[in-house]
Amino acid sequence: MTRTLTIDFVSDVVCPWCVVGLGGLEQALATVRAEGIEATVTFQPFELNPGMALEGENIGEHIARKYGSTPEQSAANRAMITERAEDAWPGFEMQMGPDSRIWNTFDAHRLLHWAQETGGASAQRALKEALFRTHFTDNRSLTDPDVLADAAATAGLDRARAVEVLSDDLYAPEVRAAQALWRARGISAVPAVVIEGQYLISGGQPAEVFAEALRKVAAA
Repeated sequence: MTRTLTIDFVSDVVCPWCVVGLGGLEQALATVRAEGIEATVTFQPFELNPGMALEGENIGEHIARKYGSTPEQSAANRAMITERAEDAWPGFEMQMGPDSRIWNTFDAHRLLHWAQETGGASAQRALKEALFRTHFTDNRSLTDPDVLADAAATAGLDRARAVEVLSDDLYAPEVRAAQALWRARGISAVPAVVIEGQYLISGGQPAEVFAEALRKVAAA
């Protein structure tokens, strides 16, 4: 008998630990599928830097300002996260460097909401990956409408419709409401993986951690 769980993956597309967390979660889901455990994953919006200007900020300067990290500490942290991402998500190429930038992601979250409404979980998952690769692999601007529309097309979505969504304020109220809801539920850092609306796993955990949690929830 198959047990299908609901999972809300609260995250931001400029969060490297969210890449690690999604890779670990999907590895875990592949493992427990053989045990009769399935899941429907919905990506929920969270902005790490909601007040960031459209031109973004150099990643090194951002980390130094936000956390007080030195350039050497930032470089070591990037190397560690890159290694973790390779383990969690084989084939994902993370190209973070000292000249990389971090962006305002509100429009990316609007597109993700549209993708879910348009094509359901599979379309939203495809766009999430396309946005991750746009940012971490290609180092392209997530505030450029053409770049975002390209990501939508890469995910198999209607590029022209994506342009329409981006050119208007479509889905902005829905994204703001979802962000407020998850913050009200106590989510203050990402990734946050919420199973069945009540079981929280925080951070970019290894696949084994996710798998064990999925088994426990499925057996409850």
